Amino acid sequence: MAPPPLLALSGIRYHLGGQPILDGVDLSIAPGERLSLVGRNGAGKSTLLRILAGEPIADGGTRFAQPGVTIATLPQEPDFSGHASVAHYVASALADSLGPSDYRVEALLEEMRLDGARDPMHLSGGEARRAALARALVAEPDVMLLDEPTNHLDLPTIEWLEAKLGAWKGAYVLVSHDRRFLSTLTRAVLWLDRGIVRRLDKGYDAFDEWSSDILEREATERHKLDRLIERETEWAGKSIRARRTRNEGRLRALGELRKQRRQQIGPVGRAVIETGSAEQSGSLAITARNISKRFGDRVIVEDFSTRIFRRDRVGLIGPNGAGKTTLLRMLIGEIEPDTGSVKLGANLMPVVIDQRRLALDPDKTPWEILADRNDHVLVRGQQRHVMTYLREYLFRDEQARQPVRTLSGGERNRLLLAKALAAPSNMLVLDEPTNDLDADTLDLLQEALSDYDGTVLLVSHDRDFLDRLVTSTIALEGDGTATEYAGGYSDYLAQRGPRETPATASSAARKDKPAPPRENAAPKQRLGYKRERALAELPKKMEALHAEMAALNDALADGSLYTRDPKAFAAKSTRLAAAQAELDAAETEWLELEMLKEELGG
Repeated sequence: MAPPPLLALSGIRYHLGGQPILDGVDLSIAPGERLSLVGRNGAGKSTLLRILAGEPIADGGTRFAQPGVTIATLPQEPDFSGHASVAHYVASALADSLGPSDYRVEALLEEMRLDGARDPMHLSGGEARRAALARALVAEPDVMLLDEPTNHLDLPTIEWLEAKLGAWKGAYVLVSHDRRFLSTLTRAVLWLDRGIVRRLDKGYDAFDEWSSDILEREATERHKLDRLIERETEWAGKSIRARRTRNEGRLRALGELRKQRRQQIGPVGRAVIETGSAEQSGSLAITARNISKRFGDRVIVEDFSTRIFRRDRVGLIGPNGAGKTTLLRMLIGEIEPDTGSVKLGANLMPVVIDQRRLALDPDKTPWEILADRNDHVLVRGQQRHVMTYLREYLFRDEQARQPVRTLSGGERNRLLLAKALAAPSNMLVLDEPTNDLDADTLDLLQEALSDYDGTVLLVSHDRDFLDRLVTSTIALEGDGTATEYAGGYSDYLAQRGPRETPATASSAARKDKPAPPRENAAPKQRLGYKRERALAELPKKMEALHAEMAALNDALADGSLYTRDPKAFAAKSTRLAAAQAELDAAETEWLELEMLKEELGG
């Protein structure tokens, strides 16, 4: 018998400005469950977490909590007012606290590299996020409700948090834009869509296929609904097969771009800088030669060189404080290096997207932000009606005339992207553009940046986004080292290998270098027996699955099957879904192996 839920909602309703946000929501959280809560920006995810936490804001319905259950929350914008220090703020979550000197507080702050004596009002974005996480974790609650826990965190901290939550004994609900974070940690998905919550008892990796199938069935079964519903479901309800085909084409193109970038970078660790006609041709966007930057005794970047070409998509990664923004500003000419030189290509027109959203006036409307008093906006040289353009970025018609201050964080970020991507430019500079964005908008942003005809420089901690977009990755390790690797975050991990101490790095590099000579390595590398066999067998498996699915679809098309044999109908439906999942996995594996084979020289 299943244990009773720790938390449960029944028939929850919530309206905002006369619009239903939650419309009869039912859900439950059992002990130890790991749930992701997903939905578009503005769908009501944060509101639902607040109701789960016990805030009496619902317009109707009931909330049940087991007597004695402990709940901790992580809001997107924590409130530090009234707390004299970070330790005092964290200790406020403990019912039996001994105060800021409580051993649990001290141990957790040390683990999270936070100074408990600091004033929490003066923390950076990443430090404030770690302090809020410490407050949620310190009491080891039965249920944690975490709203965008990875926002402003660097990659080492995200990976630390993954390990922490992976070993967590209690239940938690995660709202996050970080696909890899959700895939790693959650085992079921709560999908908040148009006021109701649907549940998928599988990991997040299965969500896209499942949700798209639901939207496709709705579009087929209810195609005569009014235009409002059609507009709400049109973008997300596009054919999943069309989107998958488009994404696979982009993946192949990205693989080719990464191969070209690998040839341009040369041996891992140092770009090869050459003078000559290529630099004068206009194909080069940025040339940096042996640049270094220090602030006092602290080395930010030491002797870094790179060439960045038109249509390159370059990701910058590293711990908070490692110097990503400093290097970015040097590369685009905003600040001068102490030594070395940076040369920008002719007629370079960069557009910078500021993660603090300083370009948005909170009292203006999205319409005014994009088109001022006009009806049209110039999108890279072409006139577009402002409403048509806003719908492409998933805004409802009524939001066009509402002040920016009424928009959610994700909606403001989406508006900032729409404004920046409409401006004439041949270089986009994005600093953490994925914060607060939902999965649909991340897909839209990836497509826009993949199709962009200029150069993209991107600071991001979103591993999945980097893997799907960038042609090369510049990694700052926090010790003055900046190294460029061909490919995304996963490629960086594979090429970097274990980190070495500065004392052993040079000798280890000398020892490692002769083992696979770099110039001759690519032709000699092979996929290996298991991968070669998989590459040969996968097409047969995919063909067999296609045939099986065709037979199952034919059987299920028999309208009398359900009446004659409900068990057979259910079994065939279940098998059809499983075969579809197997086919998707096989197609993805085959595509990745084909790309790897090309990268290794065939």
